[in-house]
Amino acid sequence: MPDLSLFDLRGKAALVTGAAVGIGRACATALSMAGAGIAVVDVDERVGDKTVSTLQQQGVDALFIKCDVTNEEQVQAAINATVSRFGRLDIAVNSAGTVAAGTDLEQSKCDWDRVIDLNLTALWSCARAQARQMARQFPSEGKIINIGSMWGTAAGSNGSYCASKAGVIHLSKALAVQWGGYNINVNCISPSWIMTPLFMKSALAPDEFRRRVREVTPLGHMQRPEDLFGAVVFLASSASNYVTGLNLIVDGGHTLNTWHSPMERNAASRVSAEQEMTHLREDLAAMGIEYPYEAT
Repeated sequence: MPDLSLFDLRGKAALVTGAAVGIGRACATALSMAGAGIAVVDVDERVGDKTVSTLQQQGVDALFIKCDVTNEEQVQAAINATVSRFGRLDIAVNSAGTVAAGTDLEQSKCDWDRVIDLNLTALWSCARAQARQMARQFPSEGKIINIGSMWGTAAGSNGSYCASKAGVIHLSKALAVQWGGYNINVNCISPSWIMTPLFMKSALAPDEFRRRVREVTPLGHMQRPEDLFGAVVFLASSASNYVTGLNLIVDGGHTLNTWHSPMERNAASRVSAEQEMTHLREDLAAMGIEYPYEAT
């Protein structure tokens, strides 16, 4: 008889930042599917409430906490609210992030500061507050998962974004070393280009770009938020108890080579161009935005 108890998160309490839409919402969904209670932490109250409502309709114990993760007092208040609801904090996913458009010749120092502040400094502040809570619990333990990017190891974006995500990856390793003594695992997930509202904001001619990505990705399709489900549940569960300091790249093979021509496909990819957009359409609908492009 199959035994998947290693991946069972029933009775666990999870906090996810940036969880109203996109990668954060996908992480919250994945953890809830494995049985965890979810604190949806985001600055956007209107969309965050919709995400919580969706989870609750599926029988999930979930609550929304409005929080600007660059504000340390609000971060601590979010953790306090989570512990008040669930009794403890077992899992934390730090997903809140941003990108600034333009090259490094075009960007201002304000752009740089904003990206580094949210993507790296605020993530460190969140992780520190989460670890302090986990360390004083009994038993002392927990799982912290930070969201990096493939552009933390390959230079495919501008300097502020690449630097912030490279920082997240190495920060995760440094914290894993320090906090292992508290039985706290700290790991990182690095996605590729992923179908989220942030992608819509940063990509020019999104459908043409998606076509090019499919051509040079070995697994043949643009990444969807739900392609992170397995990685998130693994790193949050007992199955990863001896895994810490890992940067798990989930990119469909996109960064395995420098592709100069389209990949040759011998079979249709698992995900069609239309299927790539399912989660994005849901995110945009929750934000009151209609996806303006057709699948190509």
